[in-house]
Amino acid sequence: MDLELARDWLRTAVEEARAGHAEGGIPIGAALYGSRGEVLGRGRNRRVQDGDPATHAETAAFRDAGRRPSYRGTTMVTTLSPCWYCSGLVRQFGISRVVVGEAGTFSGGHEWLAAHGVEVVLLDDPECGALMREFVAGNPELWNEDIGFAGG
Repeated sequence: MDLELARDWLRTAVEEARAGHAEGGIPIGAALYGSRGEVLGRGRNRRVQDGDPATHAETAAFRDAGRRPSYRGTTMVTTLSPCWYCSGLVRQFGISRVVVGEAGTFSGGHEWLAAHGVEVVLLDDPECGALMREFVAGNPELWNEDIGFAGG
């Protein structure tokens, strides 16, 4: 995948992450892109806002995209390496590619996805990294409530 295009698509996920943070939530955002480069769905982690532990950014973007006969050729773009739950979603529905903003804060399941045939593009984006480091430092209890406990 062209890295400039990946960085462009990451901006959508970063917008979602910032919106979630402004709402008092965890600053993780995602977007699902179609094979022709169109945004199919976008979302942000809304666990805090909705009181729903299953509303991770990737699941929100996936739900926003709606039902499709196939997800082959699609790309999930996320500000943070997807957790095991979201990595399972990618595999379950055959999403072809994952663009990861950063994996330093949490390594998630991106290596597992790559080992199972999903193209993974790790951008190591400084804005995504800074956003998460700042959040984790200021909100350790909230971070550890979900993602943080899983290790990294």
